[in-house]
Amino acid sequence: MARIFITGSSDGLGLMAGQRLAREGHEVVLHARNTDRGEVARRALPNAAQIDIGDVVTIAGMRSVAEQANAIGHFDAVIHNVGIGYREARRLETRDGLSHLFAINVLAPYLLTALMERPDRLVYLSSGMHPGGIPDMDDLQWTRRRWSGSQAYAETKFLNVLLAFGVARHWPAVRSNALEPGWVPTRMGGPGAPDDMAAAPVTQAWLAVGDDPATRVTGRYFYHQREKSPEPSTRRVGLQEALLDRCATLSGVPLP
Repeated sequence: MARIFITGSSDGLGLMAGQRLAREGHEVVLHARNTDRGEVARRALPNAAQIDIGDVVTIAGMRSVAEQANAIGHFDAVIHNVGIGYREARRLETRDGLSHLFAINVLAPYLLTALMERPDRLVYLSSGMHPGGIPDMDDLQWTRRRWSGSQAYAETKFLNVLLAFGVARHWPAVRSNALEPGWVPTRMGGPGAPDDMAAAPVTQAWLAVGDDPATRVTGRYFYHQREKSPEPSTRRVGLQEALLDRCATLSGVPLP
């Protein structure tokens, strides 16, 4: 039995992955942004070992979630599922002065990775939109450019792959991989999304606990349990390091 922590798991793909892992007999810890969402998650997965509460839109909230997770002990795997979509009509700013989209989709998985005890496996959710999201590394917060919600979202998903690959290089003993679950009809994806909902949570659960040779890798990108080539620029060490440096500066916490 493995112990798995899944961020952003009060509904959608995070909850579905948690339900799948719990059915397989694993110890699952969920995460919700507030107590109301936590109660929803508890009803959906009554046998969850714990539900951590914290809104990762702020650095303080990210730190709180990491502290709650560390209080439980070592996790075999962490699935960084938390994220918001591409429908923000304008740039929203957090109390930390960050882009709302960047804070939740990028800085939260970075800071949780940096603050939590190292698990054996890390799984980061990206998107099939990431190839169109090669970012402006000098304007990750979208303070200079005219806002585009879809482009900003695609950039965060590109950055998720950079993060997974950068962590894989820095922590070779940890299996750190990224995946795209497909465009599915979740609250984020919308009702018209065409991909298979049943298949969407499978790969992240498989990467978290699977024993077959295909899961014994690091620094790879997956789609429906098969390796897929990510946008080639995600392999650039300079971009990976630039992201890690910027996240360390913004959060005040370097990757150990």
